[in-house]
Amino acid sequence: MTDSKGNNLNLVQLGPQADSARDRFWRSLDERAGNEAYQKSLAQEFPAGRSLKNPAGLNRRDLLKLMGASAGLAGLTACTKLPPEKIVPYVRQPEEFVPGIPLFYATAMPFGGVGRGLLVESHLGRPTKVEGNPGHPGSLGGADVFGQASVLTLYDPDRSQVPYHLGHVSAWEEFIADFGNALVNERATGGAGLRILTGTITSPTLADQMKSVLSRFPSARWHQYEPCGRHNAREGARLAFGQYVNTVYRFDKADVILSLDSDVFFAEPGSLRYARDFANHRRVSGPDSSMSRLYAIESTPSITGSQADHRIPLRSSDIEAVARSVAAGLGLQAGNAAPLPKEVSADVVAAIVRDLQSHKGSSLVVVGEQQPAAVHALAHAMNHALGNTGQTVIFTEPLEASATDEIKSLKDLVSDMDSGHVHTLLILGSNPAYNAPADVPFVAALNKVDFRVHLGLYSDETADLCHWHIPEAHYLESWGDVRNYDGSVSIVQPLIAPLYGGKTLLEVLALVQGQASVSPHDMVRGYWQQQSGGRSAQPAGASFESFWETSLNNGWLEGTAPPAKQVTPSADTAAKSSAQDVQGLEVVLRPDPSVWDGSLANNAWLMELPRPFSKLTWDNTLLVSPATAARLGLQREDVVKLQIEGREVEAPVMVLPGQAANSLTLHLGYGRTRAGGVGNGVGANAYPIRTSDAPWIATGVTASKTGGKHHLVTTQNHHLIDQKSTKVEEESENAFDRGLVRVGTLADYKQRPDFAQDPPEESTEAPSMYFPYHYTQANSWGMSIDLNSCIGCNACIVACYAENNISVVGKDEVDNGRDMQWIRVDTYFRGDLDNPEAYHELMLCQHCENAPCEYVCPVGATVHSPEGLNLMVYNRCVGTRYCSNNCPYKVRRFNFKLYSDWDTPSLFPLRNPDVTVRSRGVMEKCTYCVQRIMEAKIAADRDETVIADGQIQTACQQTCPTEAIVFGNLNDPESKVSKRKAQTRDYGLLRDLNVRPRTTYLARLRNPNPEIKG
Repeated sequence: MTDSKGNNLNLVQLGPQADSARDRFWRSLDERAGNEAYQKSLAQEFPAGRSLKNPAGLNRRDLLKLMGASAGLAGLTACTKLPPEKIVPYVRQPEEFVPGIPLFYATAMPFGGVGRGLLVESHLGRPTKVEGNPGHPGSLGGADVFGQASVLTLYDPDRSQVPYHLGHVSAWEEFIADFGNALVNERATGGAGLRILTGTITSPTLADQMKSVLSRFPSARWHQYEPCGRHNAREGARLAFGQYVNTVYRFDKADVILSLDSDVFFAEPGSLRYARDFANHRRVSGPDSSMSRLYAIESTPSITGSQADHRIPLRSSDIEAVARSVAAGLGLQAGNAAPLPKEVSADVVAAIVRDLQSHKGSSLVVVGEQQPAAVHALAHAMNHALGNTGQTVIFTEPLEASATDEIKSLKDLVSDMDSGHVHTLLILGSNPAYNAPADVPFVAALNKVDFRVHLGLYSDETADLCHWHIPEAHYLESWGDVRNYDGSVSIVQPLIAPLYGGKTLLEVLALVQGQASVSPHDMVRGYWQQQSGGRSAQPAGASFESFWETSLNNGWLEGTAPPAKQVTPSADTAAKSSAQDVQGLEVVLRPDPSVWDGSLANNAWLMELPRPFSKLTWDNTLLVSPATAARLGLQREDVVKLQIEGREVEAPVMVLPGQAANSLTLHLGYGRTRAGGVGNGVGANAYPIRTSDAPWIATGVTASKTGGKHHLVTTQNHHLIDQKSTKVEEESENAFDRGLVRVGTLADYKQRPDFAQDPPEESTEAPSMYFPYHYTQANSWGMSIDLNSCIGCNACIVACYAENNISVVGKDEVDNGRDMQWIRVDTYFRGDLDNPEAYHELMLCQHCENAPCEYVCPVGATVHSPEGLNLMVYNRCVGTRYCSNNCPYKVRRFNFKLYSDWDTPSLFPLRNPDVTVRSRGVMEKCTYCVQRIMEAKIAADRDETVIADGQIQTACQQTCPTEAIVFGNLNDPESKVSKRKAQTRDYGLLRDLNVRPRTTYLARLRNPNPEIKG
């Protein structure tokens, strides 16, 4: 096996199969091998041969001429003429607006039909930043990459801006008239030819409206289809209990967790709350603390799997056999289970069973949506047998307004269209022409419908096949409501009027009801006012006005969460099986961790976001394990054709450590043809090999090389830090690597609490050339990052994009090593290639006390503040890049080109007015969100108060779902950051350089089962 540069990556050359605590950490296969490609990347600031391309084959003399001319005109780069920005004062200033003071409004983002509670920052009526809602039960203040990036979608210039009729620009009024004529014909038959297709709907108001529509047209039908919905989870509940229910987990009460192919901390409706609860139960303040234990069995490395104390890579199609073996160990009649795969020993299964049994009532078995419904049913039976029901697992009524088999519903719709029974079709907020299963011929059947209407944010693949396309309002432009993961209801409150006259689902359905004049606000408010008459939501004794205003302020309606539902799995639940002993390759399909099902494919922040583990940008790939790649003769960037029962797709290969053998993973959401703009033509479309009966796991796959190559761009070898100087203790009973990532077990920590700290002789400060700073200010800022809590979800990166007006640069510039992200998530592996441990480490400016960047800047552009911050004065920077070259952490970014879009009007309101929008030719980096610090200081001076601990939160800290990041005043011994830094797990990176970083880390702890060796 070789890499793209032809370097040999054979397992023998990569070194011994590591299992010792003293083994080095590595970020990529190149680093593990120590080959020439890695050495070049380590020695150079930018990828070799890319940042200094030789244009047009210039010779040395011509190049020197150009360099001389560039030096002579260097001063002109600071005179770039930018577009004028006119400032128009208010004639009558609104009372609620104070220029320069942002307001925050509570709302919720529907995602996959389920709500995520948010607070949105508004500057003079324009949303600029999304935060988690601290009081919301579904987020507790955290947010994910999708919520953070949604503000960019709001201002996306590629969004649909006008109604289209037969491909021509039209108007909403013309649609009303044309649609009204179609409804006249439907009334005569009671709506026999009327069909409505939506995604998953949990909105109570929308459900009530749909009920009214179906009563007006009793022969009409409502269909729901969500390509990455919870189909298997719902069907698993029906198999176990005979009815659909919603499953809610309590990770704060779970001491032992078994995760079966589940990315529960990232890809579930309640993932934000689950990640917070899990992190809290793993948080360690001293050697006497306890931690939960997590077992993960999965085919593809995931956010959840990286947190596991024991991770077993296994083909997804083999996981049911392991689950049945565990169930049998718990005393359940698990049916005729397939034999255990060779990757899993009976001793390991027995140890897991004993661990679960010893924690009855405080254990938990979770299953990912990718597993068949029978495995979900089996998990319900195991949780019931362990006494977890009502403790770590709670059941409620379904979230969905109409809990049905969505895949069957889509099939029924296609059957009706194909047979000519559908005359009028409304497709609301859905794109089935792109994401319908391959064996459901949606497009062919759609063309047989007489009147086709599409409502969507973009004029996408489905809109192109419809007679009418109506622009949809973004959730930040909409009134509505939505259920949260636990069944409680959030209000979707707009922060801005629709930029392009977009309409909501409520408004389109109001036309069907004959209520075109009713506003969405009145619909939502009216529904809950009607409900409050029966006291189903409104607290007793409260007026509706008070209840409504409180709900808008809080972002959710108190008293709307359904009570726990008592259900018991049937006696034969564990015996129901879908397992087959299938040999050979499997293809596992997954929602992409950035663009999800493809609906976010036009979001440039997400496209450029490095994917977890692979660090891939602007693409999707076929993930292959090192062993499988060697067996099939595959190399990175080889284009492979996958064939499954006559269907095929081509995708490039990426070799990923930790991927299960004989399991190939391909992410959904790419290969779009009408994504809007930046998402068109990116990646391989996996939907053509996805079927309704096997939407996530396809077996019987053949993979063949096409002979082609596809260049992949990753950030794996960008901004490398040389680890050769890091030291490992000599042979001893408890040996630890004191490098960039420091890890120990809970048992080791109890024995030796200071394992992560540098030896006294290394931590003692040496004589220094730096002048000491004498701080006279009351504040001295610093940060602590808990590696035990960080899950590597990337939310901090996108939050930093939005807060600090960071530009995307595009695939080519990322390939040149010029990505502009101020914070990155470095993933380090340790151990063998088949199943290495994975650790995430946030890397941002360390704000060194003895900052090596400050002393080399010839113009004083990087300076030290009286409160300890390492600041950048953009107007002074002349782009020498000396500071970047002198930074040992590689966290400074040079703005080579004018990446910021100064020409697109819709992007102007996106930017945070408190942060300078940089032009080209300046150095950028993390500032600890100095604009937030200054805002708090101004307020404290005005009110003659002191800044309270926690009053200032950096953008990355505020969005972190696990509270891994803490920022505050180091001069306050009672501050959270001071207390963290006082822990024995606290350590700083590269302290032997005497740069004295103000950002330090808490070492990672693992809690392995002592019965399981290796």
